[in-house]
Amino acid sequence: MDELEAKIGYGFKDRELLRTALTHSSYANERHGDCRSYERLEFLGDSILGLITAEYLYAHEPKLPEGRMTRLRAELVCESSLHQVALKLELGKYMRLGRGEEHTGGRQRPSILADMVEAVIAAMYLDSGMEQSRRFVIDMILKDARIDDSHPTADYKTQLQELVQRRSDQHISYAMTGESGPDHNKTFSFSVSINGVITGEGSGRTKKEAEQMAAMKALEALKK
Repeated sequence: MDELEAKIGYGFKDRELLRTALTHSSYANERHGDCRSYERLEFLGDSILGLITAEYLYAHEPKLPEGRMTRLRAELVCESSLHQVALKLELGKYMRLGRGEEHTGGRQRPSILADMVEAVIAAMYLDSGMEQSRRFVIDMILKDARIDDSHPTADYKTQLQELVQRRSDQHISYAMTGESGPDHNKTFSFSVSINGVITGEGSGRTKKEAEQMAAMKALEALKK
């Protein structure tokens, strides 16, 4: 605990919050409810992270339009971004995993590591309030990120494909749902479906951008 707190730059008053943030459901299940997993903390941390990132973009990039800020926020808080934070902190060393999850590589799994970063953010918030969480997010995620209008759009389609392919019985399809405007300035609308169920919808100046926005909305919906 001392080692990890030094890396985080924060000492917990209630260390049980940090232990919970590092506890996977497989570990908690093996102990038949003697401890809790990080899942509820991860749910809270996701919202806190989104708020801090939105606030940061609003304050530091006053010229960016709403749509661009939405895409930037999604990219900054995506799984790959949080995975990099987890690797920097070496969270895999400290997490508590069940035997089965340990044997299948859970300690290195990006999705688990990213979720634990969100859980740690929530644990800090519950332990001492928003300022500590804000400092952590800015220092670990936002401070060194290139945030401007030329920032490349994340490949949300690939992220969604990788997420869905974790289960062999799932498939993705995209469909154009509409277009409007003159030929030189059209807006396209697309939906993305998983196993025939519409999961996200988006629009853009090109078909490719509209598909990316639909994929982004699907990722947001799947994470709720």
